[in-house]
Formats: sequence, C-alpha cells, structure tokens
Amino acid sequence: MTAVDDHPAHEVGQARPRREDQHLITGHSTFVDNMQLAGMLHLAFVRSSMAHAKITNIDVSEAQGRPGVHAVYTGKDFAEVQGNLPCAWPVTPDMVNPGYPSLAIDQVNHVGEAVAVIAARTKAAAEDAAEAVLVDYEPLPVILDMEEALAEGAPLVHANTTSNKSYTWAFDSGQAGSGGNVDDAFSGAEVKIKRRFIQQRLIPSFMEPRSYVVQPEGEGLTLWSATQIPHILRIMLSLTLGLPEHKVRVIAPDVGGGFGGKITVTPEEVITALVARKLGKPCKFTESRSESLVSAHHGRDQIQDITMSATKDGTITGLDVELTANMGAYLSLVGPGVPVLGAFMFPAIYKIPAYRFTCHGVFTTTTKTDAYRGAGRPEATYAIERIMDEMAAELGVDPLELRRKNWIKHEEFPYTTVAGLTYDSGNYEAATDKALELMGWDALKADRDKRRADKSTKQLGLGISTFTEMCGLAPSRVLGSLDYGAGGWETSSVRMLPTGKVEVVTGISPHGQGHETSFAQIVSDQLGVPYDDIEIIHGDTASAPRGLDTYGSRSLTVGGIAVVKAVDKVVAKARKIAAHLLEASEDDLDFAGGKFGVKGTDKGLMIQEIAFAAFMAHDLPEGMEPSLDSEATFDPENFSFPHGTHLAAVEIDTDTGQVELLKYCCVDDIGNQINPLLVQGQVHGGLAQGIAQALFEEAVYDADGNLTTGTFVDYTLPSSADLPSFITGSTYTPATSNPLGVKGVGEAGTIASTPAIINAVVDALRQYGVNDIHMPATPERVWRAIHSGFGDTQPAAEQTTAHTEGTSNSDRSGS
Repeated sequence: MTAVDDHPAHEVGQARPRREDQHLITGHSTFVDNMQLAGMLHLAFVRSSMAHAKITNIDVSEAQGRPGVHAVYTGKDFAEVQGNLPCAWPVTPDMVNPGYPSLAIDQVNHVGEAVAVIAARTKAAAEDAAEAVLVDYEPLPVILDMEEALAEGAPLVHANTTSNKSYTWAFDSGQAGSGGNVDDAFSGAEVKIKRRFIQQRLIPSFMEPRSYVVQPEGEGLTLWSATQIPHILRIMLSLTLGLPEHKVRVIAPDVGGGFGGKITVTPEEVITALVARKLGKPCKFTESRSESLVSAHHGRDQIQDITMSATKDGTITGLDVELTANMGAYLSLVGPGVPVLGAFMFPAIYKIPAYRFTCHGVFTTTTKTDAYRGAGRPEATYAIERIMDEMAAELGVDPLELRRKNWIKHEEFPYTTVAGLTYDSGNYEAATDKALELMGWDALKADRDKRRADKSTKQLGLGISTFTEMCGLAPSRVLGSLDYGAGGWETSSVRMLPTGKVEVVTGISPHGQGHETSFAQIVSDQLGVPYDDIEIIHGDTASAPRGLDTYGSRSLTVGGIAVVKAVDKVVAKARKIAAHLLEASEDDLDFAGGKFGVKGTDKGLMIQEIAFAAFMAHDLPEGMEPSLDSEATFDPENFSFPHGTHLAAVEIDTDTGQVELLKYCCVDDIGNQINPLLVQGQVHGGLAQGIAQALFEEAVYDADGNLTTGTFVDYTLPSSADLPSFITGSTYTPATSNPLGVKGVGEAGTIASTPAIINAVVDALRQYGVNDIHMPATPERVWRAIHSGFGDTQPAAEQTTAHTEGTSNSDRSGS
C-alpha cells in the first residue's frame, strides 16, 4: 500500500519524459505484426494494375494449387456478405455515394484496389500465390483531373452515377446572418485580387504500416488493429458485417503513428475478418510499404480559388472561396467532411465582414482521400496566409502590418467570426512580438535587403504565418449540425484500488502522443496520488468499452477533461466517507495534496486511507456503495482555438533553384501546458510534416493513373538532416471552454509551417516576377520560375504559369 505521507510533487507543468518510451524506443512494444496465434493464416491481396477498368475474368486456379495456400477469394465470393465500407459524414442530403466494396467485384476504379485475397500458411506463400492470380481487364477512360471530371460529357468513374460530382456544400455569411454579402463587398471594393492555390496530394506515411489480426470467436470476433479509432471501428464492423456489437472486440495495442491515416475503416480490415470467419481460423494481414502508399488513403488534393477584397488602406472587406476537393474513387469514413471542416477556418484570425465558401467533392480514378494531419485546417490556413501576402504585395505594404491591421485584437475576445465560430481567447499580438524577437527578424530583413541590392546568387526570403485552428473536435451539437454521423463526447472512469493505486480508463486511444504520461500527471495533481501509482488503460474495447478515440487534437481537451470530471466524482464520494470517519461536516473539510483535513485541527485522512476504508466497508455512511470508482463523460460547449506565429527564413540558390531552410521560429499559444516536453515533441513533429508539404512531398500519378511516387525513393520524406534546429516559444492564454484551460497542440506545427515556408520562398522570388510556386518547391520548379520571370525562352512550369495568370487577372477597381 502507498505510504500515506508520500505526498506527490506538483505534476502539471513538469517536463516529464514519456513513461511510454521505456518500451516504445527499446524494442519491447507489441505491435500488431508481432502477434502470433496458433494456426494463424497470412493474407496477401491481389491489387489492380489498372486505374479504371471492367473485370472480365479472374483466374485463381494456379494460385489455389500453390504450396501452403488454404483459400483464394475474389469479390464475387463475398458479394453477398461484404457490404459497402461506411461513410459516416453525408455532408449534404443529396450527396452521391456510389458504394465502396472491400473487394472489387465487376470494376476497378484506381490502381491498387484489391480484387482478390489469398490465405496461406505463411506470408511468403500468400504473396507468391497472389502473383499467380490472373486478372483480365477491359480498360475504361482514366479520370485524374478534377476539373476535367466535372466537365460536361466527362466519362464517369462510377456507372451508377450521373456525374462525377459527389456533392456541393456551401456557406454564405449573408444568408447565415453572421456577416455581410460577398457580392456587395466586392462590388464596392477598392482592391480585389483572385488567386488559385493548389493543395497537392499527400500520403500519411505512418511509421508502422497498417496491420490486422482477426480471431473468429463464435458469433463474433476479436480484431487487433493498428488503428486510431478502436471504438468507432467496432461499431462500423458490427454494422458492415452484421455482427452483434457486443460480440466484437477491437484492440489497438501499441500503434506506430497515424496522422489521420488510421482514422478510417479499411477494406483490408473487413476482408481479414470475413476470411477468418469463413475459414474459422485466425488470420493476419500486414501491408507492405508500397501497398500502403498506393492503397491507404491520401490527404489534401484540393484546388483553391480564392478572391479577397480590401480598401486602399488594407482593411479586408470580403472573402470568397471556391474549393474543388478530390474524393478519389470512393467516399471513405469522413472524407467528404474534411474540406467542409476547413470551411470554418478560412477567415482565420481576421475580422472579415463578408464570407462565402463553396466546396465541390469530386470523384476521380485515384486512391480515396480522407483526414490527414490537420484535416481541412492546414488547407484553409495555407490559402488565407498566402493571399494575405498577395494582398500585401498588391497594396505595397508590409505583410505583417497587413495582418496586424486586420486581426482580432486581444481585448476583443470572445469574438464570433464571420464563419460563425466563437473564439474564446487569444493574444495574437503577444505571440507575434515574441516570435519576432526570438527570430531576430529585423536583422534578417536587413540581410535580405542587402542580398537583393548586391544581386547575390544566394537570395534570402522571409515568410510569416499567423494562424489559429479549432481543436478538440467534440461539441456534439455542432457536429450534428454538420451531419457528422457521431457525437464528439469522450468518457473516462477512475478506480481507486484498496492499495491506494489508481486505474484510469479512457476512451482516447493514443498512437505515440504520450497520453499515459500526461493523463497520469493530471490525475496525480487532481487526486493527490503519486504519479507512479497511476495506471492509464486504453485501446481495448473490452477494458475501455466506451469512447470516440483520437483525432483532431481532442485527446486532452475532451478526453483529458473527461478524466478530470471522473476524478472530481471520486473526490466528492471520498469527501463523504472522510466526513463520516472524521465525524465532521463535509463543509468543514479541506482537500489538498490528497488529504482531507478538518479545518482548524490536525485531524485528517489521506485519500488512500479512505480507499482502503471503502474496500473494507466496515464503517461507511448509510447506503453508500463500498468503492471509490466513478465514470464521467464530457461534451464541451465549444472548440478550443490555439494560435501562434510562425516565421521562416529560406535561402535560394538562383543558379540551381535549391531552397535551404536557414531558420525557423514559432511561438504557439496552446493555453496551459500539462507537459512542456510533450508539447515540444508535438510541435517539432508537426513542423517537419508541414515543411515537408512545402518542400518535399507530393503524390504524383502518370497519365495512365499509376502512382509514380509509390516508394520512399520517389516520395520524398525529409530526414533530420534536411531540417534546422527549430526555435520554439510559447505564450499562454488559457482556454475558457474547459477547466484545465488547455487548447491542443497536435496539429499546430503542420497547419502553420507550410504557408510560412512558401511565403518565404515567394518573398525571395517576387523580385523575379514570381508570385507563387507550386508545392513542393523543388529546385526544378524554383529554377524554372526564376528564369520564366526573367523572360527566359524556357517555358515556365505549368503550375507556375497557372498561378502567374492569377496575378495578371487580378482586378483592381480603384487602386
């Protein structure tokens, strides 16, 4: 039993190393692919080599005869039982969903789509047999370009639809009553500019590939999955396969990263379950890295046409966003809602009086898209922060001063934006001032100007991104208003054991963020129990039966607060027992450091002593149950809104086009911080991911619909050698929407860094007549842009030409 005088130190705010690291970084973790069950079979999938084709025949005879092969199945074998994969976000009542079979039956709609599955004694035997399956295809037109897909008379991706448009979702502040009419704002505008920005397609590239093990058990099954959403997955499997929900158990053991890429229900999960049940044997599937790149869902892939108006003095008066979003070949779990989620963040931190947003979801013969780190918010932040720089250039003012003129001032919070969100707190001035100081901004500007005057071949560019995001995806009533197919609450239970130890069960399911550490720190302070005496239980629907899992930086702001609420209930019950045992009134008790003390006396009891008394149940208040357990569910009234200022300095070699990130500084305001070390880790990882979009990563298809970036040789992930040491800082404006004052940090670095980098690149290139660069800003693209600006006879890169046309089309009606 814990010594009753073992008072814990103050935990919240301490930079504790992660307790998870003891096993995560020493090779003692249990990932799904480490699992071995008696008699287990291994699966391999046959995947389409065609982007769009009818399946005329599948010959599995040779594969069935291979050594070790137990069974070979095609889509037709499961046609009656597989059902369609779920889409939980029908964003409009008329959204077209053509259906998404786990195994293609008559037609394939993207390269990499599964058409058959092999079950064999070993993984090698299954993969060998997969190569022996012969599939005959009748090619159909390949449809890769979103605008061509929407054109009149375009070939259809799905024969059971009348167009390639899935939906159109729109918001108009004039109609909603949250702001003015955009057409009126534009008609009276002194300055109006229009730009087209491209969000290239990205691939989540999680460290641990997707992996599943299914053990069939009577009417149900147990699934071990490398997933972010074990609870949602259990519900969806139950509905998709027609299994009793209480007979389905999902376990997410150690999960090696997700970034949104493990937030969906995959075809491979469903088929692994079907094969295991059909054969009555446990089955495992672990994808190869190449399979992951071609068939796991992708992210981003949007065309952003954005128009902004302003007065001559730089006051923004209107914003119109026309968004075209690539759904890929199918609608996945929350894919349609990702661009819609971004709709609320285009106005960002600015006081924009009139706003209109229109989004078209489009089918193409490419891999499906869905949530990818930030999910809609990085895309919106990129567009607004890019066009703020373009407007500053149009007006001939400093980009930072234009932002200062238009952002919401510290004293104006809470502030309801033109998109209808109410920001509870923030201080953009403080974060920006601190970032400028840490960065050494004035000295960098002097260096930049000198290099320009000297016509150096090493030009310096400086970029700014001032951002906010909405974290803690939860308020269920808000999600309901957006037709999201679930609530956003989170639950937790706390069990005080007789020995004074504590078990905390959470519906949050981490995949590397450090929840076991930060949640234990919170409970230690709230309950007055030593940090090491607290165990966090998660990721198994048997031991943690209720929850809505991890995504959208909701773990702490929703799941962490559910823990606090459960602890509050434990303390309240313990207070009654303490009062009874101390023969005092509850009102006469103080609770601090885990001890109930009678005011004005030295009498008191530690909460561990009360837990033991509850267990013994010899002397409890009349009618009280003998335990100190509790459960709580938290559904916040509002999102939280972290913000920050990110600054980048890049050096561009004008002879080669090479971009080098010289210096990066960010100051993030995420409210109160539970563990600054975890915050640093989240920020660093997010920065690497956002910078990678700006400079390195892009999923590219050739004209036949083949993914030409299907390996890590072609799909360029940055290494630590590609990035500088980051300068990071914090300001603290607590959230008012939760009792801890926390806001969320998981996606901040990714959201803010991409526009900061591209703004820096364009800042260096603008002197050459370049006003945009297609991401990633590769040396070739930068070199071509420079030489096109000089009037070089070489044609400019297509993307740069398109963007430059945006400048030439800018509409000045008064300046």
